[in-house]
Amino acid sequence: MTARCPITTHVLDTARGVPAAGVKVTLRHGDKLLAAGVTNADGRITDLLPPGPIEPGEYTLDFDTGDYAKTSGHASFFPRVSIHFILDKPDAHYHVPLLLSPYGYSTYRGS
Repeated sequence: MTARCPITTHVLDTARGVPAAGVKVTLRHGDKLLAAGVTNADGRITDLLPPGPIEPGEYTLDFDTGDYAKTSGHASFFPRVSIHFILDKPDAHYHVPLLLSPYGYSTYRGS
């Protein structure tokens, strides 16, 4: 089995029914900036961190949804979405998707 990044994300534009390509994302552990990336054509970021164990604790993914909305030509009530989550298993994989629409969003722990 190939090792993969311990934290991945996937952004879907549910209003348009397409992956949200070009969304800027940052990853923080507490106040420390760990990584930054941009979603690919499939709306994914799979390489924020190198493969391997990750320190347990609270992490935050910040999504620049306002910039994405502007470049996509539609409204956005939420110019930035921050998802805070707890990692408690250093060797586990954590997939944190974001489902986005102009006036709402949702998230969950994916697989």
